[in-house]
Amino acid sequence: MTTQSAAIPAFKPAAASPALAASLLVTLIAAATIAGAWFFQLVLEIVPCPLCLEQRYAYYLAIPLGALTALAARSGAPRPLLLAGLAILALATLANAGLGAYHSGVEWGFWKGPTDCSGPVVNLGNAADLLSKLDTVKVVRCDEVQWRFLGLSLAGYNVLISLLMAAIAAWGFVRTAKR
Repeated sequence: MTTQSAAIPAFKPAAASPALAASLLVTLIAAATIAGAWFFQLVLEIVPCPLCLEQRYAYYLAIPLGALTALAARSGAPRPLLLAGLAILALATLANAGLGAYHSGVEWGFWKGPTDCSGPVVNLGNAADLLSKLDTVKVVRCDEVQWRFLGLSLAGYNVLISLLMAAIAAWGFVRTAKR
């Protein structure tokens, strides 16, 4: 027993606890990803469409839930609690990968997107409101890609990142369940 672990009996290094390692890694990846999304929006002025904003919800869930699961794992919480946290992380990020795949399909024209952010604009309101709206609103369409790198849009990268987080959470779940 090391001096540090003797001083803090509930301390478990991340390598010894798959739940701790997985939840910390998911938290860090989610935080870095959402920071990147805000950088693209605020610094590079790439305004997100409604589907982009919906894809952020999983990150807003994963960051605090991952941190809470990591704290629970570090303090020696019961296994069912850790498994529940990891399962929710895995399911939320997997669902987000599905939403990102749907958004990517809309961008590539494989299927139609939501009517509020893709397709033709049909309701412009009355003429007086139209002029004032044109000065203040930037319409961001879900079916138009604003940025690509190596052939993938931000929605495509969201799919990959979300699948990675889901795999990490699932790994942590399986390893914790076996202990």
